[in-house]
Amino acid sequence: MHAVVLVGGFGTRLRPLTYSIPKPLLPVAHTSMLERLMNSLALGGVTHAVLALGFKPEPFMAAFPNDMCGSVQLSYAVEDTPLDTAGAIGFAARTAGINETFVVANGDVLTDLDIASLISFHRQHGAEGTISLTPVSDPSQYGIVEIDASGRVERFVEKPQPGITTSNFASAGTYVLEPSALVRMPGDQKLSIERVVFPAMVADKSLFAMSTDDYWIDAGRPDTFISANVHVSKQIAKATDAPIHPTANVAATAVILDSVIGENATVLDGARITHSVLLPGAHVGHGAVIIDSLVMGEVGANSQVTNSIIGSTGVVGQNEICNNGSVPAHDPALKPE
Repeated sequence: MHAVVLVGGFGTRLRPLTYSIPKPLLPVAHTSMLERLMNSLALGGVTHAVLALGFKPEPFMAAFPNDMCGSVQLSYAVEDTPLDTAGAIGFAARTAGINETFVVANGDVLTDLDIASLISFHRQHGAEGTISLTPVSDPSQYGIVEIDASGRVERFVEKPQPGITTSNFASAGTYVLEPSALVRMPGDQKLSIERVVFPAMVADKSLFAMSTDDYWIDAGRPDTFISANVHVSKQIAKATDAPIHPTANVAATAVILDSVIGENATVLDGARITHSVLLPGAHVGHGAVIIDSLVMGEVGANSQVTNSIIGSTGVVGQNEICNNGSVPAHDPALKPE
């Protein structure tokens, strides 16, 4: 079974972390989002995944030098120009020579979805395409999907106001497609699967959807990235998922609350970390306070960081306050104009 994994975004919402690491390679409880996704796909029978990239594949190749992620073989499809979702799927599938039923997944979504069940549902209904759905508490924040009793998709309603629809199901970002769907996605131009391809399938009555109540989160925002880390670390499926990585250096007097401390990170005495993620190599000085933040760089002694992102080269000096900040504010690899 093949999969196309969409990893072509620039990760703008997680900058400056993504100045140095592509978003899918950022760790969730010490294991990259991409590895967690591949493990899930493998459980569903996927043996090969082509990564649909909008820019250089080198960081991914360095992370997986033998082109294997667990039991899944990796290949790469690098676009010359941004192709949007359907364009990227069409281009990647053709690059990989896919000519049978295949899975599509988004690289920044974490879910406990049973991929095998989604594939089985797809085949049982003779669908051209099948999308996974998840219930949401506030439909007005999502693209909502209406289905009939058999699971056939009837229409999409984008961010509906109260009274517009009775559905509370949103697309969960995992699809199963037949190779015939590629006719709708030539892969040589910018094209949206959500706005163009899926509505065309609805018109042809060939699109179905399966709803589940599995864990699901789009981890591409700072708040959801923190939430995903905290959620997974609390499951402790294995020792290396624990909130504090075994190689981290955390002082006995430091306080860690609802947070994840990454590999080789340092937290000195008296520091307090609350609902935050310290990524690998982060350094927090004594007495510092970190709240609702992501730290990859350095926070000095007795400083306070709140609702902020500190990148790999970012430094918050001693006795400083950083609220709603991004440090550094610009990619240090780019020369100022």
